[in-house]
Amino acid sequence: MRRASKFLAENKELGKRILGELRKKGPLQTNQFQGYVRSKSPDGWTSGSDVSNMLFYLMMSGEVMVVGHSGLKNIWGLTEEFLPKWVDRKELTEKEFEREAAQRALRALGTAAPREIHLYFPRGRYRNLEKTLEDLERESKIHPVHLEGLDRKGDQYIHHRDVHLLESIGSSEWEPRMTLLAPFDNLLGGRTRRLFGFDYIHENFLPENKRKFGTFVHPILWGDKFIGRTDLRMDREKEKLNVISVHAEPGAPGDKETGAKIGETIREFAEFLGANEAEYSGRVPTAWKSSLH
Repeated sequence: MRRASKFLAENKELGKRILGELRKKGPLQTNQFQGYVRSKSPDGWTSGSDVSNMLFYLMMSGEVMVVGHSGLKNIWGLTEEFLPKWVDRKELTEKEFEREAAQRALRALGTAAPREIHLYFPRGRYRNLEKTLEDLERESKIHPVHLEGLDRKGDQYIHHRDVHLLESIGSSEWEPRMTLLAPFDNLLGGRTRRLFGFDYIHENFLPENKRKFGTFVHPILWGDKFIGRTDLRMDREKEKLNVISVHAEPGAPGDKETGAKIGETIREFAEFLGANEAEYSGRVPTAWKSSLH
C-alpha cells in the first residue's frame, strides 16, 4: 500500500495524461502511450516502465480496463466507456469493499485460510481482514471447516453458498466432470500440492533444457483427481490446436473410456478457441492413444 501511494503521489500528471490519451485516441496498447519506454524490472520478467505501472494502478482503481488483445498484448480503454451497462457501479466504503472482496476470494478458492484470502485478488489490499472474517462468520456468511489430512493449523473457511457443494460430494448428487485447467489458474501451485498431491510448475518460465512436460501445460482434472497434463499450442493461422504431448499421472486410469473423455475435452477446448481440429503428435500415453482421437 505504501509503495502504491508513493508511486501515485509522484506520478499524478502521468495518470492524468494516460486518461487524457484514452479519451482522445480511444483504446491503446501499452507501447502506444506517450512517454512509454520499454524496460525490465529487476526480476527480468515484467515491464518496469512507469506507464505499465500506472496502467496497473488505474486498473486497480477501476478507471481503466483491458478491452481487448493484440496477440499477447493488452489493449486498454476507459472503464466508463467499456464496462457493460449491467455491471453494478455502486461505490463501496472500505468496509463494504473488504467484505465483498473476501467473499469473492473465498468463493473462487473454494476453501481457504485467511492467508490465502489475503494473497488472492486484490492481493494484500485488505486493511483489517481478521475483523472482516470474524464479522462474516458471526453473520453465517462464511463457516469454519476442517480438512482432514491437511497438515495446517488455524482457521479454514468455506462460503455459505458453497456448503451444499461440500455436502453433495460423495452423494449421488455430485457428478464428477473432466476439465483442463489453464496454466495460470489460481488453484495451481502450493494449493494443488497440499490438497491433491499434484506438483505443477509453469515450465514456460524455465530454461528449455529443464522442461519436463512442455511450455504451456494444462493439467487434466477428472472429478477430484489430477490424472494427467497436456501441452497445447494454438495455431491461429491454420485454425488448429496442436496437442504437443499428453502425459498420464502415476495411478491414472488407463481404460479407453478415460482416453475418449480426454479426447472429447480437448476437442471441446479446441472449438472454444475457434480451431477446426485438434492435431496430436506421437507423445501420448499408450493406454490412451487409440481412444484420444
